[in-house]
Amino acid sequence: MATDLTAPRTAARPDVASIQRRTLRLLFTTQIIGGIGVTIGIAVGALLAARIAGTAVAGVAQSAGVVGAALLAVPVTRIMARHGRRPGLVLAYAVGAVGGLLVVVAAATRWVPLLFLGMLLFGGGTAANLQARYTAVDLAEPARRGRQLSLIVWATTIGAVAAPNFAALADRVTTGWGLPPLAGPFAFSAAAFVLAAVVLLGLLRPDPLLTARRIAAADAPAADLPPVADATATAVAAEAPVAGGGATPAAASVTVRAPRGAGMRAAWSVVRGQPAARLGIAAVAVGHLVMVAVMAMTPVRLGESHADADVLRLVGIVLSLHIAGMYAFSPVVGWLTDRLGRRAVILGGVGLLLAACAVAGTAGHHTPRLSVGLVLLGLGWSGTMVAGSTLLSESVAAEVRPSVQGLSDLIMGLAGAGAAVVSGFVMQFAGYPVLTLLAAVAAAPLVALALRPVPTGAPDEEG
Repeated sequence: MATDLTAPRTAARPDVASIQRRTLRLLFTTQIIGGIGVTIGIAVGALLAARIAGTAVAGVAQSAGVVGAALLAVPVTRIMARHGRRPGLVLAYAVGAVGGLLVVVAAATRWVPLLFLGMLLFGGGTAANLQARYTAVDLAEPARRGRQLSLIVWATTIGAVAAPNFAALADRVTTGWGLPPLAGPFAFSAAAFVLAAVVLLGLLRPDPLLTARRIAAADAPAADLPPVADATATAVAAEAPVAGGGATPAAASVTVRAPRGAGMRAAWSVVRGQPAARLGIAAVAVGHLVMVAVMAMTPVRLGESHADADVLRLVGIVLSLHIAGMYAFSPVVGWLTDRLGRRAVILGGVGLLLAACAVAGTAGHHTPRLSVGLVLLGLGWSGTMVAGSTLLSESVAAEVRPSVQGLSDLIMGLAGAGAAVVSGFVMQFAGYPVLTLLAAVAAAPLVALALRPVPTGAPDEEG
């Protein structure tokens, strides 16, 4: 039985619309703050690692943050399942802040293992930002879930685009405090994560996930509740007051069990038998791999031809343009995905990725041309990500969709982490042009996969 979160309020029903508006405003603010903290690390991490440990392992340090975000998602989501969104988000940001401080200490002591540990924990900021998108739809009306989630994505974009330009300012300010070069931006990131955690701890009340569970428990018997694709979870009473000062409903302890066969093994079985789903996962993973491989080493490339006084400013400008390419035109990419079809936009995204590799790889030390290449790289990533995710979601049954999407995110994260590691070694021993050439070669098989004929009426031919 479906639960209508917008049904008329009773004496014991919270004002859902008011709670949701408050939640969205809060998440919008903290996503900007968190986006700044995360992206500063992306902008400066490779440079700092290259200074401390050498260019060959700079990609390893970058990938540590990606792996950290993936690993931290497990305990964070478990905490959310038991206690709500607020403690999970606060924990993720707190871990990210600790990671940022450890990176500062590693820069001061030049201790490479501590740098890797710090970058691993720094991924907590990314984990928090990703989970915040789901928090935005806990209490959303079904017809507005996409728009409200996209609002939080856009907030992250604002912070991410602005962040690289804060790196130079943070470095100048903290150098005067005695911190080594390139350490200051991570101190700034740690402060941003702490601020986001404190704001959420104090103001994310009532908890949107617990409120949604409470309403579901009050409106439907336990037998009628829809299953969730997660471990067994027990709904607990929301800690917030209800509208009109009523008491919390007694029906606050409801067990919700996951459907059998909804794990990763079942998801892989579904994907293996569905060509459209395989294409969707491949598009997301390959697009992310190419983007990370080229983007991660671009700051190092700029550092080869510019002095310390200029390199952070240039990295800020170039990465801001790149991130704008990734997100600024995503509504247009989504419209084209519906208008032209999923495969057409995937192919267009691959074409842009190949063009980006060609432009960036032949730019030499010409920064404007390199910037154009990074913008094209962002646009190509947007095409493969939006169209691939849409194709994947509509190609599998609703019962296994969350698990299949989780499998896709896992593969995407592993592809990005692997690309970051390999890119550092390629940069060290072969150079940036060879790196972009290998990235283009990695994207080429996706063209063949997308051009394979599909049965008439298949999901990816709609649009």
